[in-house]
Amino acid sequence: MEQLFFYLVLMNFALIGYGRMGRTIEVLGTKQGHSFPVIIDIHNHEQLSSGGLKGIDAAIEFSTPATAPGNIRECIDLGVPVLTGTTGWNENIPEIEAYCKAKDGTLFYASNFSVGVNILFALNRRLAEIMDQFPEYKVSINEVHHVHKKDAPSGTAISLAEQILELNRQISKWHLKKNDAYAEEATGQLPIEAIRKGEVKGQHSIHYESELDSITLSHDAYTRDAFAAGALLAATFITNKKGVFGMQDLLKL
Repeated sequence: MEQLFFYLVLMNFALIGYGRMGRTIEVLGTKQGHSFPVIIDIHNHEQLSSGGLKGIDAAIEFSTPATAPGNIRECIDLGVPVLTGTTGWNENIPEIEAYCKAKDGTLFYASNFSVGVNILFALNRRLAEIMDQFPEYKVSINEVHHVHKKDAPSGTAISLAEQILELNRQISKWHLKKNDAYAEEATGQLPIEAIRKGEVKGQHSIHYESELDSITLSHDAYTRDAFAAGALLAATFITNKKGVFGMQDLLKL
């Protein structure tokens, strides 16, 4: 019922980045009754810092790893709540979160806005806790995305890996799998295989394998609407709030 309440509140959103996700969010949000009076991409980026966000309830940012930190800073400086789903800039996240808190701003970051993926995150944490007791199982992650995706591994795959690293004492780090020989030699490491093909929206699986059997958790996104719906829900959630938020704050899983 709480989610339905969010959708009944109609908002004026700014889109920063107008790629596949930005366009999907605009189409779905318009169907829900939201408005997008401001759309900013590489052709009119100056509008972001020239008062173009007046009257905007929240900014939804899906750009590139290189431009996301600057876009977020500008929104915070303008006092506009900002949601970002751009991935591939993990090293800058602590700095941007600290900047948001220092400026008393509002930031919502998620590596994946799909409700289903965030249920996968919750299951991944629980399974990692259990599998820490069974070191005979070797863990790996596989992710598949469309050929246009710029970062590899995906932000979602990295989030899954970091959850496992936090809870499994047998694993010291993750690495991007380049060949089977390296994966076999990397004792105590978690290999992530990143595949780019066709127009795959997003597939993620966590695989535990022993000599006797295997266990797999997986999620397969059928449409970008799954991510857009979560992003719109989160953008509505952060209006009139201060601080740094994520999907756990929204979904309470």
